[in-house]
Amino acid sequence: MKQLSYPSIAQFQELVQLKDYRPSTQREYIRHLCKLAEHFECDPAKLTEKQMRQYFLFLRQQKLYKAALMKTAKFALRSFFVQCLGRTDWTVFQEVRVAHKQTLPVVLSVQEVTTLLKAVRQSRFSTCLSLMYHCGLRISEAVSLRIPDLRGQHTPPMIHVRDGKRGKDRFVPIAPEMMQQLRRWWCTHRNPTFLFPSTWRRYADRALPINQIMAKATMPMSISSVQGAFRLARKASRVNSASTSHSLRHSYATHLLEQGVSLLQISQYLGHDSIETTAIYTHLTAISEAKAQAALAKLYQPFPL
Repeated sequence: MKQLSYPSIAQFQELVQLKDYRPSTQREYIRHLCKLAEHFECDPAKLTEKQMRQYFLFLRQQKLYKAALMKTAKFALRSFFVQCLGRTDWTVFQEVRVAHKQTLPVVLSVQEVTTLLKAVRQSRFSTCLSLMYHCGLRISEAVSLRIPDLRGQHTPPMIHVRDGKRGKDRFVPIAPEMMQQLRRWWCTHRNPTFLFPSTWRRYADRALPINQIMAKATMPMSISSVQGAFRLARKASRVNSASTSHSLRHSYATHLLEQGVSLLQISQYLGHDSIETTAIYTHLTAISEAKAQAALAKLYQPFPL
């Protein structure tokens, strides 16, 4: 969106940089402040608390902001008014409550995952989506993997996930067969940096084969291209129409739980801050439910008199 030139916005840009927020967070915070300035057509530093209440009602009732977006808007504007401008006496940010709906994620069966992955047409997408499932990676983590992040010589083989959600690093185990698939894929382009390089062509390179384009790429392939490939494969395979590429990560966690991997280990593999976040997968596995029913039946055995 168009960057506005109000002094307070420039002041806020300095603040978010001093706080060392992640680049994506900095952009979102500035974006929400610019939208506020556009709405009232003035420097946001001149707004009153009453106007902020009106704005939050506008976002909720007119713009129909969902919970995640409303939460980001609240945090961004609270940071501006409270931390940047010192409006510590304002209560509006405590009054704005963002309730999250507790919905269960979509999980595909092992057969559904297999069917969907077989329907992916291009090898760069099938390899990336396979890796997301076999290692429980977020799509952003998968596309940004670099060659040194593959630790095939370790026992067991590992992947180093760098700068994940909230800037956290973690190591995730990977099956040797999946590591071999990644090596075969890399041999098709041999980009010195990225496992999944971009296929974007400059006009001067329009006649080059795609493997040469990838070999020269200085950026990873886009998230949107992988999401598009997933949607096409989902339609072709006719698996759960509510599933998204993130469902592969949910499926990974659920299937590991069904195989007896501890909840704590799965939480570490997924990079969750709390094991409570991972515990949602206990509600999604039929095997765990069957074990619980068997345990309850055993507990119900009549005691000897």
